[in-house]
Parts: sequence; C-alpha cells; structure tokens
Amino acid sequence: MSAAITVSAFTAVVYVSCNSDKCKTIICANGGVCNSGSCTCPSGYEGSNCETVTRKKFTGNWMVFEKGSNSLAAQYPITITEGESITFVNINNFYNFFFTKPIRAYVQGGDKLIIPPQYLQGKYIYGEGHIYSNVTYGQYGGITMRYLVQDTLTLVKDDYGYEAPVDFSDPSAWNK
Repeated sequence: MSAAITVSAFTAVVYVSCNSDKCKTIICANGGVCNSGSCTCPSGYEGSNCETVTRKKFTGNWMVFEKGSNSLAAQYPITITEGESITFVNINNFYNFFFTKPIRAYVQGGDKLIIPPQYLQGKYIYGEGHIYSNVTYGQYGGITMRYLVQDTLTLVKDDYGYEAPVDFSDPSAWNK
C-alpha cells in the first residue's frame, strides 16, 4: 500500500511539474505576449518583458563624421527625436542641410534605422544604418549610416556608402 501511495505521489509531482504553465509568473508589458515562458514583443518594444521602447537608443544628440562621393569631408551635429508613432524618429540637421524640416526614419528589428525614400527641399533621400556599442561612447554609441542624397534638379547623387560597390564611397559615422 505504501509503495502504491509513493508511486502515485511521484507520478502526480512529475505530471504537475511537466505541465506547469511557464507563463504563469511572466508579465509582458506594452502588449507583449508570453509564449513558453518568454515575451514576444510588439514592434517598437524590446527587453525580456517588452519594457523598453526600442527607438530610445537612437534618440539624442549625435556627431556626424562623413565624406560623400560628391562632397568634402564634414563634421556636424544632428539630433534624433521621437516621431509620430512608436517606431518612427525624426532626424534634425540631416546631411547638414535639413535645418527647418526633419528627415523621417523608422526603427526596424531593434538595431536598424531605415530612412524611407522621401523628397524634401529639392532633394531625394533614402538609406539605412545600424546602431552598435563601442568602447569610446558605450552602449549604443555609434551608428554606421549608408544613405544617398540626390538633387532633384541636377540629378547629381551624393553617396555615403549606399552604393559603395559602384562608387567606392564610405558610410557616414554617427557617434553619441
């Protein structure tokens, strides 16, 4: 009888431990959903519990170092601010040219900044970049940005690593 009770108790413990809800103690923020003990975050959020707004690592003041395929080497400041939705940002003083109206961009996949094609002040702009950590500036201290600016009147392109295999241009380096 005691053997039967021991086997029954052992079976019950194994059954309960194998079938426990792994999401029972997990709370996912910002509309995240728990799957097998881990949060799946909606676009614009990251972290173990979806508690971090992804675009926050891109916002702030940056110093740009670049030389375009048709421009001289330059160093200038830009500011990235929050955009109209959780994944969008605005880039102020982009290309050291767009002072009055910012360039719109969005964050994709946590570490990628996309500048969708847009016309602004006689220029056609598009590109993409990746944020990374570095020793000098710490966590999320740099962005390697590849973009292209084309004058809509003259059609002259100024490339910053976007078409590097064609024109051997270098990407733009942004540091916080």
